[in-house]
Amino acid sequence: MLRVGHKGADAIAPGNTLASFRAALEAGVDVIEFDVLRPQSDFQDGTDWRRAEAGPAAATAPIVIAHDWAAARRSEPPTLGEALDAFCEPPLDEVLIDLDLKIPGREDEIVEAIRSRGLLERTMTSGTEVPSIRALGELEPRLSRGWTLPRVKKDWTKSRVGRPAVLAGMAALRARLPRLVSREAPALGVEAIWIHHGLATRSLADAAHDAGLKLICWTVDDAERMRELVVLGADGICSNDPRLFATL
Repeated sequence: MLRVGHKGADAIAPGNTLASFRAALEAGVDVIEFDVLRPQSDFQDGTDWRRAEAGPAAATAPIVIAHDWAAARRSEPPTLGEALDAFCEPPLDEVLIDLDLKIPGREDEIVEAIRSRGLLERTMTSGTEVPSIRALGELEPRLSRGWTLPRVKKDWTKSRVGRPAVLAGMAALRARLPRLVSREAPALGVEAIWIHHGLATRSLADAAHDAGLKLICWTVDDAERMRELVVLGADGICSNDPRLFATL
């Protein structure tokens, strides 16, 4: 089972930082996942970032490692280049990495940054945006890609006001996901499905495995839930606190 550190080890050190990446490695992860974000200045002309298209785009500033622009403003996030450089040097030079792309566009730069550092064999990508997943595959067929489901911008399960509607929606989505994965994932050419752990089921695991895909569950910070996911067939678990993996 792949032990994946979310943003590094966000429960130990602030996520999406080199310190958090090192903390995750010390906790024994196999993969360090971190967020890849186009800068807000790319959309200063009034373009809606939610409608950003995949493919080459004018670069106004470096791509950064941050979950969103608010997080980027609260600190000085490393650039994509700085983060990848760190994974070329000890102690991070052997761990696998996953780049979680947040906004479509500039995939060509991302692929070149990975390729130029000789990191293709150690790198996976993930994301919710299908056009971006396709663009990455066209640019570099050797790059391991994952499809993140569902397509949300925040953890909707924490909403107290809409909890009944959320639970009903999750039940309906659980029922649809196995067929969706069986039908759509092979055509995308992905190697993994990254699923919110609340939507993981044995049927989904079976559908993923029948399609030759890994099922990786995010973001799990409870040891008992981790054990449940292992039993139902998860191939990987992503956690803010990778110290919990020692309890499995």
